[in-house]
Amino acid sequence: MAMTIRKGGADDVPAILAMLDSAVVWLNARGITEQWGTEPWSARQTSVEKVAEIVASGTPWIAELDGRPAGTVTLTPHPTSYVDPADEPEVYVHLLVTDGRFHGRGVGAALLAHAVEETRRRGVSLLRVDCYAGGEGRLVEFYEAQGFRRTQEFTVGAWPGQVLEQRV
Repeated sequence: MAMTIRKGGADDVPAILAMLDSAVVWLNARGITEQWGTEPWSARQTSVEKVAEIVASGTPWIAELDGRPAGTVTLTPHPTSYVDPADEPEVYVHLLVTDGRFHGRGVGAALLAHAVEETRRRGVSLLRVDCYAGGEGRLVEFYEAQGFRRTQEFTVGAWPGQVLEQRV
Protein backbone atom coordinates (compact mmCIF):
# COMPACT_ATOMS: atom_id res chain seq x y z
CA MET A 1 0.00 0.00 0.00
CA ALA A 2 1.33 3.41 -0.94
CA MET A 3 1.31 6.05 1.81
CA THR A 4 0.94 9.73 1.09
CA ILE A 5 0.75 12.61 3.56
CA ARG A 6 -1.31 15.60 2.54
CA LYS A 7 -2.11 18.91 4.19
CA GLY A 8 -5.55 18.87 5.75
CA GLY A 9 -8.07 21.46 6.83
CA ALA A 10 -11.37 22.07 8.56
CA ASP A 11 -13.12 19.79 6.06
CA ASP A 12 -11.09 16.89 7.48
CA VAL A 13 -12.48 17.21 11.04
CA PRO A 14 -15.09 14.44 10.45
CA ALA A 15 -12.36 12.10 9.14
CA ILE A 16 -10.10 12.99 12.10
CA LEU A 17 -12.94 12.24 14.52
CA ALA A 18 -13.58 8.91 12.74
CA MET A 19 -9.89 8.00 13.14
CA LEU A 20 -10.02 8.93 16.84
CA ASP A 21 -13.19 6.84 17.27
CA SER A 22 -11.49 3.90 15.55
CA ALA A 23 -8.46 4.26 17.82
CA VAL A 24 -10.71 4.15 20.92
CA VAL A 25 -12.18 0.86 19.69
CA TRP A 26 -8.67 -0.48 18.95
CA LEU A 27 -7.37 0.56 22.40
CA ASN A 28 -10.43 -0.80 24.22
CA ALA A 29 -10.13 -4.15 22.41
CA ARG A 30 -6.69 -4.41 24.01
CA GLY A 31 -7.99 -3.53 27.47
CA ILE A 32 -6.70 0.05 27.34
CA THR A 33 -9.58 2.18 28.58
CA GLU A 34 -7.77 4.79 30.68
CA GLN A 35 -6.04 6.56 27.78
CA TRP A 36 -9.05 7.88 25.85
CA GLY A 37 -11.95 6.25 27.69
CA THR A 38 -14.56 4.04 26.10
CA GLU A 39 -16.89 6.57 24.47
CA PRO A 40 -16.27 7.66 20.86
CA TRP A 41 -14.76 11.13 20.47
CA SER A 42 -17.54 12.01 18.03
CA ALA A 43 -20.16 11.32 20.73
CA ARG A 44 -18.65 13.85 23.16
CA GLN A 45 -19.49 17.44 22.21
CA THR A 46 -16.53 18.87 24.14
CA SER A 47 -14.16 16.52 22.27
CA VAL A 48 -15.68 17.44 18.89
CA GLU A 49 -15.22 21.13 19.73
CA LYS A 50 -11.66 20.55 20.94
CA VAL A 51 -10.67 18.73 17.75
CA ALA A 52 -12.14 21.53 15.61
CA GLU A 53 -10.30 24.12 17.75
CA ILE A 54 -6.94 22.33 17.45
CA VAL A 55 -7.33 21.89 13.68
CA ALA A 56 -8.24 25.59 13.32
CA SER A 57 -5.23 26.68 15.38
CA GLY A 58 -2.65 24.60 13.51
CA THR A 59 -1.85 22.64 10.40
CA PRO A 60 -3.45 19.20 10.15
CA TRP A 61 -1.77 16.51 8.07
CA ILE A 62 -3.55 13.38 6.86
CA ALA A 63 -1.72 10.14 6.05
CA GLU A 64 -3.51 8.09 3.44
CA LEU A 65 -2.94 4.50 2.40
CA ASP A 66 -4.25 3.87 -1.09
CA GLY A 67 -6.34 7.04 -0.78
CA ARG A 68 -7.98 6.11 2.53
CA PRO A 69 -7.36 8.22 5.68
CA ALA A 70 -5.08 6.09 7.86
CA GLY A 71 -3.73 8.60 10.38
CA THR A 72 -3.41 12.23 11.27
CA VAL A 73 -1.39 14.79 13.19
CA THR A 74 -1.95 18.50 13.72
CA LEU A 75 1.05 20.77 14.28
CA THR A 76 0.68 24.04 16.18
CA PRO A 77 3.11 26.67 17.50
CA HIS A 78 1.89 26.07 21.07
CA PRO A 79 1.25 23.19 23.46
CA THR A 80 -2.05 22.03 24.84
CA SER A 81 -3.52 24.04 27.75
CA TYR A 82 -2.15 21.75 30.49
CA VAL A 83 1.50 22.03 29.34
CA ASP A 84 3.58 25.18 29.80
CA PRO A 85 4.88 26.72 26.57
CA ALA A 86 8.58 26.41 25.84
CA ASP A 87 10.80 29.46 26.32
CA GLU A 88 11.64 29.38 22.60
CA PRO A 89 9.71 28.86 19.36
CA GLU A 90 8.33 25.35 19.10
CA VAL A 91 6.17 23.09 17.00
CA TYR A 92 3.78 20.98 19.05
CA VAL A 93 2.27 17.64 18.02
CA HIS A 94 -1.47 17.32 18.63
CA LEU A 95 -3.97 14.58 17.80
CA LEU A 96 -1.46 12.05 16.49
CA VAL A 97 -3.62 9.03 15.79
CA THR A 98 -3.68 6.00 13.55
CA ASP A 99 -7.00 4.55 12.45
CA GLY A 100 -7.35 1.15 14.12
CA ARG A 101 -7.53 -0.58 10.72
CA PHE A 102 -4.02 0.60 9.88
CA HIS A 103 -2.09 -0.11 13.10
CA GLY A 104 1.29 -1.70 12.62
CA ARG A 105 1.90 -0.16 9.19
CA GLY A 106 4.18 2.68 10.27
CA VAL A 107 1.58 5.44 9.96
CA GLY A 108 2.41 7.11 13.29
CA ALA A 109 6.15 6.95 12.64
CA ALA A 110 5.67 8.42 9.14
CA LEU A 111 3.56 11.27 10.54
CA LEU A 112 6.19 12.03 13.19
CA ALA A 113 8.95 11.99 10.55
CA HIS A 114 6.81 14.46 8.58
CA ALA A 115 6.46 16.59 11.73
CA VAL A 116 10.26 16.69 12.03
CA GLU A 117 10.54 17.80 8.38
CA GLU A 118 7.86 20.47 8.87
CA THR A 119 9.57 21.76 12.01
CA ARG A 120 12.86 22.13 10.11
CA ARG A 121 11.07 23.75 7.17
CA ARG A 122 9.62 26.34 9.54
CA GLY A 123 13.09 27.12 10.87
CA VAL A 124 12.21 25.91 14.37
CA SER A 125 14.52 23.59 16.29
CA LEU A 126 12.18 22.28 19.02
CA LEU A 127 9.44 19.70 18.40
CA ARG A 128 7.40 18.64 21.42
CA VAL A 129 4.55 16.27 22.18
CA ASP A 130 2.68 15.04 25.23
CA CYS A 131 1.10 11.66 25.67
CA TYR A 132 -0.56 9.21 28.01
CA ALA A 133 2.11 7.79 30.33
CA GLY A 134 0.05 4.90 31.75
CA GLY A 135 -0.29 1.50 30.16
CA GLU A 136 3.20 0.46 31.22
CA GLY A 137 4.63 3.46 29.34
CA ARG A 138 4.23 1.88 25.90
CA LEU A 139 3.26 5.16 24.22
CA VAL A 140 6.18 7.00 25.84
CA GLU A 141 8.48 4.25 24.55
CA PHE A 142 7.00 4.65 21.05
CA TYR A 143 7.90 8.35 21.06
CA GLU A 144 11.39 7.59 22.39
CA ALA A 145 11.87 5.12 19.52
CA GLN A 146 11.03 8.01 17.16
CA GLY A 147 13.82 10.16 18.60
CA PHE A 148 12.02 12.04 21.39
CA ARG A 149 13.30 12.28 24.96
CA ARG A 150 11.31 12.68 28.16
CA THR A 151 11.24 16.15 29.70
CA GLN A 152 8.44 16.52 32.26
CA GLU A 153 5.69 14.44 33.77
CA PHE A 154 2.25 15.84 34.52
CA THR A 155 -1.17 14.71 35.67
CA VAL A 156 -4.58 15.89 34.48
CA GLY A 157 -7.12 14.55 36.96
CA ALA A 158 -6.08 10.89 37.28
CA TRP A 159 -4.54 10.83 33.79
CA PRO A 160 -0.73 10.46 33.90
CA GLY A 161 1.08 12.31 31.12
CA GLN A 162 4.57 12.77 29.77
CA VAL A 163 5.99 15.65 27.72
CA LEU A 164 8.72 14.68 25.28
CA GLU A 165 10.87 16.74 22.95
CA GLN A 166 13.14 16.34 19.98
CA ARG A 167 15.75 18.77 18.71
CA VAL A 168 15.65 19.01 14.93
